[in-house]
Amino acid sequence: MTSQPTLAYIGEETAGDAMHGLVRRLYPICRSITGDGVRETLRIIREHLPLEIREVPTGTKAFDWTVPEEWNIRDAWIKGPSGEKVLDLQNSPLHVISYSTPVRATLSLEELKQHVVTLPDSPDWIPYRTSYFKLGWGFCMSHRALMALPEGDYDVCIDSTRRSGHLTYGEFYLPGHSPEEILVHTHICHPGMCNDNLSGIAIATFLASGLAARNNYYSYRFVLLPGMIGPIVWLALNEHKVKWIRHGVILTCLGDAGGFTYKKSRRGNAEIDLAVAHALRHSGSEYQVRDFSPCGYDERQYCSPGFNLPVGRLTRTPNGEYPEYHTSADNPGLVSAAQLQGSLELCRCIFDILERNRFYINMYPNCEPQLGVRGLYRTQGGTAQALAEEARLWVLNFSDGEHRLLDIAERSGLPFATVADAARELTNHGLLQGADGS
Repeated sequence: MTSQPTLAYIGEETAGDAMHGLVRRLYPICRSITGDGVRETLRIIREHLPLEIREVPTGTKAFDWTVPEEWNIRDAWIKGPSGEKVLDLQNSPLHVISYSTPVRATLSLEELKQHVVTLPDSPDWIPYRTSYFKLGWGFCMSHRALMALPEGDYDVCIDSTRRSGHLTYGEFYLPGHSPEEILVHTHICHPGMCNDNLSGIAIATFLASGLAARNNYYSYRFVLLPGMIGPIVWLALNEHKVKWIRHGVILTCLGDAGGFTYKKSRRGNAEIDLAVAHALRHSGSEYQVRDFSPCGYDERQYCSPGFNLPVGRLTRTPNGEYPEYHTSADNPGLVSAAQLQGSLELCRCIFDILERNRFYINMYPNCEPQLGVRGLYRTQGGTAQALAEEARLWVLNFSDGEHRLLDIAERSGLPFATVADAARELTNHGLLQGADGS
């Protein structure tokens, strides 16, 4: 276990630019589901957040899976007939199929083409491809570059290793007043792409940093894991902890210009599902809410039937639904500071709902208490009712120990923050009491 640095919180006014700066800094690193690229990424994140960096040995069993060999790559290139490099890993980490075995060979152009993946419909983009659990090797390049190669012999080199090592991941636990947890997950294995998923990494980092500066009811657990195998391993090693997970969200694809998309948990009506839907409805942004399916990202592991955790997924444009997905066109220009900032603010709004969503008891349930003498109602009749006054009446009427504040907000159509502020005011005046006696 590594020592923890001091958490560095960057103020709200600079968060969007700072997140975009973090995206640009992490962009060139050659990452995969294991290896030194993941470690370098986590070390940079630790400059902002005191992550615990954990190592799980190759061969560790995790349900029906096994931690694979660790993969690292030092260099890769293709040299043309005249000796010039026509492909160089140093120009893009996408140029090599992730987990390629080492190779040094001389191939004809026809033979080389059997080991090159391109995108004919997007001839200037480099695709992203992986081969984690099958031995093999290959390159990715733009279709235009491949079509321009002349006949002749090509020297190819992939200087990589696949050997026993570790799967590396980061975890940040922030204790709150309650041992019940909110789980925040983001994947850290994708190289050379920004929306998928450096946007999720940046937002999770700054979200955690902001929460650490607050006094929270819930405890928070941020896990930064390689895709698919990461949550499987984490769940296998932490089965004793999942009973504390009250809410959870996967953060990915949150920097593009699309509206928000929320994919519900397998339960469909978990509190996190209701909170996100409410936050989106009052966000002023375009959005859609989708039902759960067992396809997609790592929500399918947390929502597998043996766990069935209340974990949903928040994106802007979902994976596979924007043209640049899993290509070199998912570059720093695809994401913006403004979109990252907007995604961060939505996450903060969601967690604020979860933090404040409580049951209350009306201490004056027999007819309305007199609000005017307490300064909580207008002193002159016949005028239009203010939103805050309306919220106070709704909260008083439904604070019966059976309706949380989010239930009241949904039934009234009022924003949650307005309802929660009304509950705070009424409590301060002795008209309301938390159902737990607070």
